[in-house]
Amino acid sequence: MSLWTRMTEAVSALANGEGLSRVFERLRTPPERRVAFAIAVIALGAKMAKADGQVTRNEVSAFREVFQIAQADEAGAARVFNLARQDVAGFEEYAAKIKAMFGEETGALRDLMEGLFHIAMADGLYHPDENSFLERVAEIFDLPTAEFQQMRCRFVPDAAPNPYQVLGAAPGDALDAVRQRYRAMVRESHPDRMIARGVPAEAMRLAEKRMVDINRAWAEIQAERAA
Repeated sequence: MSLWTRMTEAVSALANGEGLSRVFERLRTPPERRVAFAIAVIALGAKMAKADGQVTRNEVSAFREVFQIAQADEAGAARVFNLARQDVAGFEEYAAKIKAMFGEETGALRDLMEGLFHIAMADGLYHPDENSFLERVAEIFDLPTAEFQQMRCRFVPDAAPNPYQVLGAAPGDALDAVRQRYRAMVRESHPDRMIARGVPAEAMRLAEKRMVDINRAWAEIQAERAA
């Protein structure tokens, strides 16, 4: 059974008017976390979307920045997106429910934020209202401002990413300290770690992009220190 089929079944509560909280109550156990993660990304992505009416093929394709969606599953993905967007709950309520579900598992919340950045940048533009939306979600998730800015510098091409900011380090840090930070990010980006946090295997593009970014940052810092 595909991820999308399971998600469509899981969010049937939304179609019945039960609300998002009931959905997440059913997905608290680890085997269901990958379904919960996918629903969380889509639910918040739906709230972030600006287009009115039904989801178009272009809107669904934006989720390919996060998930590998087979053509046969596009209709299911669109249905989940629409159910979330039509729900009367606001995005802040969604974010609070998601935070409560994942609790202190901040790694999963960081992964989820990266998924939202992927979606925000799917059209190549980053609007001020998208930035405000993501800042507020990060606040509800209790993610430090520095971590939000760290993600933003990786995803938003308004300036060349600062390699130290990408690694969550500072130019004055010893090289060994920066190396330790780099290695920690590599470990946290391993697919096994991410799957254990509840990230679906279908969303491993998150890890792929993160590894490209942190490897580039580490190489730039090494070159700078060797000069």
